[in-house]
Amino acid sequence: MKMDFIFDMTSEAAKIFVDYLAKNGLSMTPQRKVIVETFLETEGHFSAEDLLLLVQKRAPEVGQATVYRTLKLLVDSGLAESLDFGCGVALYEHAYGHEHHDHLVCTRCQKKVEVVDNGIEHRQEVLARENGYILTHHRMLLFGLCPECQKLRDKEEGLES
Repeated sequence: MKMDFIFDMTSEAAKIFVDYLAKNGLSMTPQRKVIVETFLETEGHFSAEDLLLLVQKRAPEVGQATVYRTLKLLVDSGLAESLDFGCGVALYEHAYGHEHHDHLVCTRCQKKVEVVDNGIEHRQEVLARENGYILTHHRMLLFGLCPECQKLRDKEEGLES
C-alpha cells in the first residue's frame, strides 16, 4: 500500500494507539495507519461510512471491514468514543485530547450541539459520591427539538405567532 502522508508517531494519540496494539499482540499495519491518521484529522461526529469515504480518498484499497475493526481498536484504546444518538447509526468522535462535553440532540433534524456545564458536571460527581460510586466516565445525551424545528413544528400545527 502506498502512503502519501507521514504518520506522526510523535503525537501522544499515536503513541497511545501503538502501545495499545503492542499490549494486545497487534501491529501497526499500513491500513491501520491511514485509518488512524484520517480519524485523528477528522473532527466532529461521523459514522464508520463517513470515515471509510475519507480513508478511501487516500487509500482506495482499504475496505469497510478494516475501517470497522480499526474503529473498534480506537474505541478500546480510549482514543475514540462511539455514540448512539438514536438515529440507528453509531457515530464516533475523539475521546482523547478533547474537553469532556455532553450533547443536545434534535429528534427531528438530528442536529447535535456539544455543551459543557460545570454545574451539571459537579452535580453528577456529588450524586455518584452520595450513592457510594467513584465516577470513571459518563455520557449525557439530552433529546428534544432545536429552535428551528420548534418553529417548523409550530408552523405545521398552525401555532406560529
